[in-house]
Amino acid sequence: MPTRHADRRAVLLTRNRVRDSVRQWFGDQDFVEIDTAHLQISPGNETHIGAFATAFMPLGGAAQPLYLHASPEFAAKKLLAWGETRIYSLGHVYRNHERGPLHHPEFTMLEWYRVGADLAAMMRDCAALLALAAEVTGAARLTFRGHFCDPHAEPERLSLIDAFQRHAGIALEPLLGGDAVARHGFAEAAHGIGIRIGADDTWSDIFSKVLAARIEPQLGQGRATLLHDYPASEAALARLKPGDSRLAERFELYACGVELANAFHELTDAAEQRRRLMHAMDERQRIYGERYPLDEDFLAALDHMPTASGCALGFDRLVMLATGAPSIDDVIWTPLPPSIG
Repeated sequence: MPTRHADRRAVLLTRNRVRDSVRQWFGDQDFVEIDTAHLQISPGNETHIGAFATAFMPLGGAAQPLYLHASPEFAAKKLLAWGETRIYSLGHVYRNHERGPLHHPEFTMLEWYRVGADLAAMMRDCAALLALAAEVTGAARLTFRGHFCDPHAEPERLSLIDAFQRHAGIALEPLLGGDAVARHGFAEAAHGIGIRIGADDTWSDIFSKVLAARIEPQLGQGRATLLHDYPASEAALARLKPGDSRLAERFELYACGVELANAFHELTDAAEQRRRLMHAMDERQRIYGERYPLDEDFLAALDHMPTASGCALGFDRLVMLATGAPSIDDVIWTPLPPSIG
């Protein structure tokens, strides 16, 4: 094991330089770095993100369930409601059931928020961070498993509707809405391009299968891709797109076929947010047999939260691509042993 660490040490020191430069970049723009608590009432309420559960054990009292956060998002939005306007977090988050070349159960997330900003501002931030990581590492291009991306090129902006047509040959727009007719048509279209669809797969399940199998591997090749205008059902924390409530104001950043970042024009309607989170937990109960509690303080804070956009970026993945490392374990100082996972 000492030899393995020695082999990785140069990359790990480069990671530190990228981290320091990211902090400097945000500081130069008058962002405040926040340090949110890792223990939370709720880990988040996304259907397919698993959490690590624990408990507070007061002396002489009953155990109180707690979770390691899967994102600093709920805590960060409380701070926006309390008056912060430009904030970022660079810290560890925790997601259960995830281990592989691009996944580690404990990883580092860079998350930032701009009050009064739209998604175009977050897109510019993402492009700047790609270029910054390449500048620090001296990389002429980002690489992963034989794929490359020019970190200095203007990112491609591609809508989900156009991406499904281009890379899967599926006309997505007539299938939006998620009703039984749309689901049936979507299942037939997916089956027609060789995607296996189960009888109990929902519209969202089919969407995820096509996205993962046919579209994501094609994104961020040669230059980064900003994949935007997600179906409303796939963006539980985002505002709906003005003029077309079938779509949401969300984008994801891809480079070398790897998802790097996820951004929203943030939803601030507490009642609507509660409805969406409850639906997500109903789906989690159906699929995985468990659900997580809602953070009532977070929902209450939404009534006071100003208009803002936010973005979460996988910092370890950014370092991977900027250094050419083949696995996320190679850019984490003390990864879990290979026997776990």
